[in-house]
Amino acid sequence: MLQNPVKRKLREGKSVLGTMLNVADPIAAEAIAALGFDWLAVDTEHGPIDIHVMATMFQANGRYPVAPMARISWNSEENIKRVLDAGAWGFVAPNVKSREEAELVVQAAKYPPAGIRSLGTGRHVLSFKTDPATYFQRANDEILVVLQIEHIDAVRKIDDILSVPDVDACYIGPNDLCASMGLSPSLEPSHREFEEAVQTVLRAARRHGVAPGIHCAAPETVNRRIGEGWRLMGIMGDLRFMTAAAKAARDAVKLE
Repeated sequence: MLQNPVKRKLREGKSVLGTMLNVADPIAAEAIAALGFDWLAVDTEHGPIDIHVMATMFQANGRYPVAPMARISWNSEENIKRVLDAGAWGFVAPNVKSREEAELVVQAAKYPPAGIRSLGTGRHVLSFKTDPATYFQRANDEILVVLQIEHIDAVRKIDDILSVPDVDACYIGPNDLCASMGLSPSLEPSHREFEEAVQTVLRAARRHGVAPGIHCAAPETVNRRIGEGWRLMGIMGDLRFMTAAAKAARDAVKLE
């Protein structure tokens, strides 16, 4: 059975880089997978992507050494089970705001006796290139569980949330965190209050042995955050990359 290199690197204190996939197309996913990211998360929270398309995007990613992940639409046992059975090596649980929510997410990600994930068929075995018996025995050690912190209520309860056993990483969503604080949403916030909140999360992650993560819009910000100690790094998304490049090309042309 394949090992999850992203989970291994985070446990070793190394940084990893990935992006979100919002374009519901396996060819687009394959093109991004070929670029050398550590992880790619199919965004079923905000992208118009159903479970079948998501599975084909995982298949496209499987040609390259990139961890196929998903951001689930909401934190329920059903959503987590279906994403993992479709072949995800990990998932981002959106907008976790309490210890109870974090416990539910972890329980749904683990097979018994550690959790409540149902054993069943799917392409999870193919994704990890193994057999069912081996997958059922080892999946709990390979699935990456990421809690997205994107509300000020979560920051206020961050020690309760990140002290839940088997949480591998947290991941700050800047836009929603700003909005929850009454600040202008941005992927590159300059607000002092925002920076105080993310540093609170960083310190708590260190205390509890959880890999700290954050989404950024610019490579310069990614590099700065890595220097601060952030490890699960995300940048932009496939749709943003595409539209930014198209706009730059359009604006560079001087029509008479």
